[in-house]
Parts: sequence; C-alpha cells; structure tokens
Amino acid sequence: MIPAHSDVVIRCADRPAVGVRFRDRFSFDADSVHYAVEAWAPGLTARVDEVVAWPWDRGLAPFLEELAADFRGWEGERTWGTHDRDLSVAAVFSSGGHVGLTWTLRPWPDAARGWSASVTTWLEAGEQMTSLAADLRHFLAPAPGQGQGPHPTGKRTTGST
Repeated sequence: MIPAHSDVVIRCADRPAVGVRFRDRFSFDADSVHYAVEAWAPGLTARVDEVVAWPWDRGLAPFLEELAADFRGWEGERTWGTHDRDLSVAAVFSSGGHVGLTWTLRPWPDAARGWSASVTTWLEAGEQMTSLAADLRHFLAPAPGQGQGPHPTGKRTTGST
C-alpha cells in the first residue's frame, strides 16, 4: 500500500512516456477531498488543480474496482467523471487482456474558450487494474476523523469514497 497521501502515478504499459499523476491531495473539511491531476505524453503536459471527490458521489476507485472485477472483458465503453466534469475517464477492453483508460482533463468545463487534454494509458486487465484501484482508493480516502458529511440534499453519508 502507498504511504498516506502519496502521489499515484499511472504509466502506459506499452508507452511509458504517457501517463497520469494524482497529487497534491488536501481537504478543507470532512465533506470533500481536493487533488490535482497531471497528464503527459510526448509534446503534451496538462494539469487540473482542485479536482474534488465528494463522499456522496460515485467515486473513481469504485469505477476502477468494477473494471478490475471484469478482467475477462466487456463490450463498448464505460465512463466515469467528477461532479464538476473537470476529470473524466473512458475505459475500453482490448482482446489482448488490456484496459485502455482515456483520461480527459478540463479545468474550466463551462468556459466558452476552455481547453481539454486527453491521454490514454493501457494497463493489464487483472493485477494492474486491481492495484490502481487500491492505490486510488487509499489516495482519495478521507483523513482520519473525516469521511462523514452532509449530502448536498441534506442526507447524511457514512463511509468513504
């Protein structure tokens, strides 16, 4: 397991010059976890600051855990995105037992002249996906004493993302 709040780095299995990094995690309170995401590829470097994980939202770690559990494959594309739409992931399964994760960063999703950048990382469908899901679950977990907070509609939540 990674140390508390360490960066999580995802490198493409067949092109190590392509990757994504989750870093600079912090929390203002028990209601959210903030972090930055960086993506890079030859000729591209992009970063989105203050991506937010909410305890009441369907999280990235459960999405990746579902992909890892389906290591035998699936048809079509599966997608996940943050509530603010500044980070999204599209997953496809290839016949070689690999999962393609296309990470899209959009720092100002509602701005008329905003930008987006995408990179695709290919990982082994089994152990690499399972390890990535566990590392991100740990990275996004609330700090001790956190993890419960009000849902925006007033519902109480329990547990972590």
